[in-house]
Amino acid sequence: MAVRDAQRSLVYDAEGLVRGMFERADEFGTRTVELHGSHLTLPVERRFASVESVQSYTERVLALNWVRAQWDRAALPVTVRARAGAKAAHYESAGAVLAIPLHTGGSAWALRELVILHELAHHLDPEPTEVAPHGPEFCARYLELVDGVIGPEAALLLRTTMYSCGVRIA
Repeated sequence: MAVRDAQRSLVYDAEGLVRGMFERADEFGTRTVELHGSHLTLPVERRFASVESVQSYTERVLALNWVRAQWDRAALPVTVRARAGAKAAHYESAGAVLAIPLHTGGSAWALRELVILHELAHHLDPEPTEVAPHGPEFCARYLELVDGVIGPEAALLLRTTMYSCGVRIA
């Protein structure tokens, strides 16, 4: 029996807000945002141009010493493929495949670091059938990846936004 994914829409809502903040920072050329009265300088979020560049990135992230030490599944390689449709990226645990929509309708929304780290957090789940796909354990893993790869400022922004959206984090 599948575990109910009660937080899915809350996690997606939080991610959408954070992606919007990164996009506005890029658009207006300012990396400083206000977060609950504090000023935070956002790091640069990497963007990708192709399946091959995402594949290379996932391999580099999974090869990081601290990622290997933290999660046994980091030793299991991921295959990246293009996904038909533009609505969502997803991870297929059978075969360890990350499927991402490419450039569609003038947008490449999924070819960005936050999206890829989200999918890698699914890949690193030690018990994918035992817990909710976007449950508190997933969120903690995702935040740890964002903190270690993009930076603590991005993780703070994502964590705070998740809490504001009602997301539970382990």
